[in-house]
Amino acid sequence: MEIPIDKDAEAKNNGQSLMVGPDDKVSPGKAILLGLQHVLAMDVYVVPFIIAMLISLQADQSTALIQSTFIAAGIATIVQTYFCMKLPVAQGPSFIPIGAIVGIYAASGGGVNGWSTVLGASLIAAILVIVLGFTGIFNKLVKSFVPPIVGGTIIFVVGLSLMPVAINDNIYNAAGATVSQNVYLALISGATLILCVMLGSLFQKKGRVFRVASVIIALIAGSIAASFMGVLSLSSVAEAKWFSLPQIPFVDFSFSFNSSAIITMVIIYIVLMAETTGTWFAVSNVIDKPLTDKNINRGVIGEGFGCLVASLLGTTPVTGYSTNAGIISITGVASRIVFIVAGAWFVLFGFSSKLSALISSIPSAVIGGVFVIVCGVIAISGMKVMKNVSIGEKEMYVIAVPMILTLALTFIPEDFLYSLPTTLQYLFNSPVATAAIVAILLNKLLPGAKLETL
Repeated sequence: MEIPIDKDAEAKNNGQSLMVGPDDKVSPGKAILLGLQHVLAMDVYVVPFIIAMLISLQADQSTALIQSTFIAAGIATIVQTYFCMKLPVAQGPSFIPIGAIVGIYAASGGGVNGWSTVLGASLIAAILVIVLGFTGIFNKLVKSFVPPIVGGTIIFVVGLSLMPVAINDNIYNAAGATVSQNVYLALISGATLILCVMLGSLFQKKGRVFRVASVIIALIAGSIAASFMGVLSLSSVAEAKWFSLPQIPFVDFSFSFNSSAIITMVIIYIVLMAETTGTWFAVSNVIDKPLTDKNINRGVIGEGFGCLVASLLGTTPVTGYSTNAGIISITGVASRIVFIVAGAWFVLFGFSSKLSALISSIPSAVIGGVFVIVCGVIAISGMKVMKNVSIGEKEMYVIAVPMILTLALTFIPEDFLYSLPTTLQYLFNSPVATAAIVAILLNKLLPGAKLETL
């Protein structure tokens, strides 16, 4: 597999050996493979599946929600990568609004009325985000409140917050297999990933195919192992249809507007933007391309537009996925063409129940083995952002307190969380957003070291 090396990008990237830059071209065949690789590693179906379970949707409603989520993720990815931010950023459903969505749904009486209220609130909040992008307000806030010490800390806690999810939810507690089987599957997929990356580093040009396709090779190896263990089920794939239409607005669902629900969703979107900023910094660091004012403003517009599309398709808000920054770092391929094709894959999955079922049939432990390594890579990217920052007493607290808070909120007992005021529940449901806010406040409020004079 021949992929041209961007020598300038590789030289500038401080040892990250980026082989294909954001604006470099790759052949259609390679783009199809590499785009699919990003899609397989993103677990896009998990959020709609959780929401469907929490609000007790019927099987056909659950399938329709998953389909709409895939299509929204695809359109949002293409819009963000090609038209708006113009950086390799993949969009997918956010975990942050889950609690708010369930709360709004229940408070509005559930059923059709409950879901229309959720969609109406999400629609208005998305329009507000677009306005923030066009006015440049969000960009001014980022420039003022997110210097390298804060940006690096946010990237670090993004990776840190995802590690317990990858280990605990995707491996130890994954359904369908025993703990020992899950651990073995995670080790197989994780070891395969590392082996492929090492082969790419050792054999350079001849081994490049192993590095750029390392994620998909690892997932295939893990799935084969799962098949031998008897924990890979493809029955849902066989039963699913090849083609099915998604939900149609004002036919299959509608919108209703409630002031309390809108205020709640606006708060959630603010938290969502705090988290997605960490993703943008992670991608920017990996591709060694600083975020410009234009990138950020257009990125906010793209984020809002993606969430607007998601609402119009009858599904939940989408956001940038930090997982893909780790995959870029591992594979060395950052071409926007690959991400545009990944968006096309999402749309294709959204129109095909069979393909959606195929991607969701990959055992969680297999994905977890790859995911946890990606999380580590993201965390290290955050450390690289801070490498030129002088770490004094103030900086130690700016880094340490958000790190501690991230772990504390990741493991917070649910009975304690739900005893808190609703606003705090929404905030604490996102360890990254909370940690980001605390890092910003500490950096602004703590006094810096004073220079001693003779």
